[in-house]
Amino acid sequence: MTDTVDNPGPDTLKDIFTTSLKLLEEGDVEKWVALFAPDAVFEFVYAPPGFPTVIRGTEALRAQIGIMPQQLGVEFGEPVFHTATPDGLVVAEFTGDCTVRATGGRYRQDYISVVRFENGLITHFRDYWNPWLLMAAAGGETAWNEAVRALAG
Repeated sequence: MTDTVDNPGPDTLKDIFTTSLKLLEEGDVEKWVALFAPDAVFEFVYAPPGFPTVIRGTEALRAQIGIMPQQLGVEFGEPVFHTATPDGLVVAEFTGDCTVRATGGRYRQDYISVVRFENGLITHFRDYWNPWLLMAAAGGETAWNEAVRALAG
């Protein structure tokens, strides 16, 4: 017996991706995490120091991204989809106008996301973005490292 993957069509996958951005903007981490399969993998390919490069499973994802609304405000631009396939691959490019809440530092981030879906849920999310923009808005590399140490306790 083989498991079958039954994805909705490419347009629906694009809608799910766009919804994921809106949920992050709104800080609704619970609804955002509900878009992921329980064993999903989220990768920050170019993560800043002290930030995980890989997060596995929705519990770990909830714990890591759950602190984001208190730390970062973001307004995403409309995604440009480079591909969306019936077998569940979505590649999108978009921008985010971001504010680090602790410092008031603002920056514009360019993102490229490569996302895999199975049965309408996100199973693998690879996020490409420039961590130096975030670190500069947080007060520079030294301030960033001090903040990460403080969070680690």
